[in-house]
Amino acid sequence: MAVHPLPLPKEQLLQAYRTMRTIREFEERLHVDFGRGDIPGFVHLYAGEEAAGTGIMMHLGDGDRIASTHRGHGHCIAKGVDVRSMMKEIYGRKGGACEGKGGSMHIADLDKGMMGANGILGAGAPLVCGAALAAKYRGKGEVAVSFVGDGASNQGTFLESLNLAAVWNLPALFVVENNGYAESTSRDYGVAVDSYVDRAAGFGLPGVTVDGTDFFAVHEAAGEIIARARKGGGPALLECKMVRFYGHFEGDAQTYRGAGEVEQIRADHDCLKKFAAAVTASGVITGEELTAIDHEVLGLIENAVVEAKAAPLPTAADLTTDVYVAY
Repeated sequence: MAVHPLPLPKEQLLQAYRTMRTIREFEERLHVDFGRGDIPGFVHLYAGEEAAGTGIMMHLGDGDRIASTHRGHGHCIAKGVDVRSMMKEIYGRKGGACEGKGGSMHIADLDKGMMGANGILGAGAPLVCGAALAAKYRGKGEVAVSFVGDGASNQGTFLESLNLAAVWNLPALFVVENNGYAESTSRDYGVAVDSYVDRAAGFGLPGVTVDGTDFFAVHEAAGEIIARARKGGGPALLECKMVRFYGHFEGDAQTYRGAGEVEQIRADHDCLKKFAAAVTASGVITGEELTAIDHEVLGLIENAVVEAKAAPLPTAADLTTDVYVAY
C-alpha cells in the first residue's frame, strides 16, 4: 500500500487524535451523567466540534491566552487543562479548576492560558483584546485567541473587538465556530452576509473559512494566521464551519432540526472518523494504535468521574474566597 504524506509527524498525529478523543468521551459521559441528574447547573456540549479546538490549540503554548464560550469544555481540554480538575468543577466539588464554584460555564486555568469559559455571549472577545495588547507590549511573540459561535458573532462586543484589534494591530485571532445554529435560530436567518470573512474585511482584517470538521484544514489555516500574528502581522478571523451533535444545551428538544439531521451528520461529518480514515489510509498510524488510545481515554474519563463524585463539596466558608472584595 502506498504511503501518503501527512503534514504532521506521527507523534503529533497521535497527540491530535488523543485530544479529540478525550473531548469526545468527556462530552459523551457528561451527556449520560447529566441525564441521570448527577450534574448541577447547565451543560453545553462540544461533541462534533473537536477538530476546530484541537487544530487551533496545537499551535499554542501556555503563554498564549484564549477566551472561550459557554460551550468551552473542548477548548479547555485542547489547551491542556487537567481533565480531572475539570470534572470536579463540573460536578461542583472542591479540587475543581475553580474549586467547584464556577461549574461548566466558568472553567478557567490561567497557568494554561485559559482565561475562562464564559456564559455571556461574545464576552471573551474584549478580554482577548486586553490579553493581546499585553502580549504586544511584552514582545515575546505571544498571541490571544477568542472563540465565539455564529450567534455570538452578532454581539456588539465582538464586532467592537474586531475594530479595536485592527486599530491597535493586536496579535489576536478571532475564531467563529459556525455550527449553523444560534441556540435554535438558523445562521441563515440571523446573519445577513454569506461569509464571516466579509465581516472581517469590513474591519480591515484578513479572514479565511475552513471546514471545521477537517482537522488538517483547521490546523493549516490556524498555523498560518498565528505565525503571522506572532511576527507582528496583526489580527485575523478564522471561520470554522462545523456541526454539533447535541442540542444547544442538555435538555434541548431540538425541534428546530430536521428529521434525521443528527444521524446524518454523525455518519457523514464526524471529525474523528475523518481523521482516523486519513491517518490509517496514509499508513502512518494503524487502527490498533487508535483503538489503544480509545481505551486509555475511556479509563481516564471513568477515573475522573469517580474522583469527582468522591471529592467533598465546597463549604459555606469557601463562599467568600477567590473574590476581589473581602466581605
